[in-house]
Amino acid sequence: MLRSTAITQGIQRSPNRAMLRAVGFGDGDFNKPIIGIANGYSTITPCNIGLNDLARRSEEAARQAGAMPQMFGTITVSDGISMGTEGMKYSLVSREVIADAIETACNGQSMDGVLAIGGCDKNMPGAMIAMARMNIPAVFVYGGTIKPGKLAGSDLTVVSAFEAVGQHASGKINEEQLTAIEKNACPGAGSCGGMFTANTMSAVIETLGLSLPHSSTMAAEDEEKANNAARSAEVLVDAIKANIRPLDLLTKEAFENAISVIMAVGGSTNAVLHLLAIARTAGIDLCIDDFERIREQVPVICDLKPSGRYVTVDLHKAGGIPQVMKLLLEAGLLNGECRNVEGKTISELLKDVPSEPSREQDVIRPLSNPLYAKGHLAILKGNLASEGGVAKISGVKTPVLTGPAKVFESEEACLAAILDNKVKAGDVVVVRYEGPVGGPGMREMLAPTAAIVGEDLGDKVALITDGRFSGGTYGLVVGHVAPEAAVGGTIALVQEGDSITVDAEQRLLQLNIDDAELERRRIAWVKPQPRYTTGILGKYARLVSSSSNGALTDQP
Repeated sequence: MLRSTAITQGIQRSPNRAMLRAVGFGDGDFNKPIIGIANGYSTITPCNIGLNDLARRSEEAARQAGAMPQMFGTITVSDGISMGTEGMKYSLVSREVIADAIETACNGQSMDGVLAIGGCDKNMPGAMIAMARMNIPAVFVYGGTIKPGKLAGSDLTVVSAFEAVGQHASGKINEEQLTAIEKNACPGAGSCGGMFTANTMSAVIETLGLSLPHSSTMAAEDEEKANNAARSAEVLVDAIKANIRPLDLLTKEAFENAISVIMAVGGSTNAVLHLLAIARTAGIDLCIDDFERIREQVPVICDLKPSGRYVTVDLHKAGGIPQVMKLLLEAGLLNGECRNVEGKTISELLKDVPSEPSREQDVIRPLSNPLYAKGHLAILKGNLASEGGVAKISGVKTPVLTGPAKVFESEEACLAAILDNKVKAGDVVVVRYEGPVGGPGMREMLAPTAAIVGEDLGDKVALITDGRFSGGTYGLVVGHVAPEAAVGGTIALVQEGDSITVDAEQRLLQLNIDDAELERRRIAWVKPQPRYTTGILGKYARLVSSSSNGALTDQP
């Protein structure tokens, strides 16, 4: 028996039915599956502004397919708007809030399945964590990518605006040019347009099988995205009938497939954090070293921003994630027996996809001619990161740098120094106490890294942090350094001028001082008082785990 009908037909039948009649149930509806539609609609971000239309389409399709859809809201934080501010501390926190909200609504009302609709970065892993916790039939509908902005014949993304700030500070562009980029970077609805975090995570969910093929690269404003929302609702009703549940799909092999796709498309460093969190919630033994193992096997074959030329709508026209998956499958780099929410295997889903990418495009390259022979997300370890740090090394022209440390206790202090020309070629910039506990909330360092690029220092300095990076960040940067400063990690012990080696080739992150001096500093270190003790940030700081474990708040 369905969870919802068990309630409506049980000992509390009369009051339960009375409440449901008030929201539109009729005599024939009490045996139908109740589907929760977790609607991330918000006018606070272009990523989510179009979601209500998709929610309405899926609601009607679910009803037509014989279910009783019940809509509820989830929150979002716009990373692009909060970037570089104190508000960014709430971004990663919102992932946990979204997961908690979906779990609470669905389990509190004994729903039989959930269709989650999201746009901005944390909507997707938040929904996936909830799906793994509840293990009721589920499908995710991505709100879609934004179309590129246009200026003087070039494609723009939101990262163009951040980099323009650095270009303006260094005198490379004037105020009028800066304003023109600002006005043209984001032309309408949809998530940030390169292979940044939102589009990376949408590709992950499609690969894991919890969204429909081709759906992860559709443009938000195109009709096919609305049609996809409707079809997803129909598939969910079928999944309820067939009892296909998330944990049937979220196997170790499925996560390995997702990592392979991330490497092939040049995806965001945040995918490491989110996949670890989803896998841990699903009870899958995935660790940070699995990313390094798969990186050695899978080349980067997609020429996508931030380090490449194209945006996600170009990838969609070139065949999207199914085309990427087919190339990996043919090369033995994907497990074809993993299934999706329709109950089909990957091999079945990709049967009619060409074995080679079209020669009329150069967004997706054949594996025989990759952009980079190995994956771009490297796991660096050493005495500065015994649990690991994450670096995006594609397109890095200076993969090894040893230089003096320029130490900052916050993102704001770092950005001010960069814009004041106090960061010089050869420096290793250290931004600490920005981790899950220390921030709290592990802010993304897009403002400093974009300013570094804008100042023409992108290939001349390194930046390491216990915080995160935006999917739009590139250069010799290492994030997620763990253990973080706030719990006494070695990054807390670095002093101004210390020699640091960042070596992407040897995957090494090393503080070049002797062990005796390091131990002396460790003994002398005093744990700082928390920046927040109450409210959601205070609660988060008390509960959150290490970034090397996904920065979850619900683990024992």
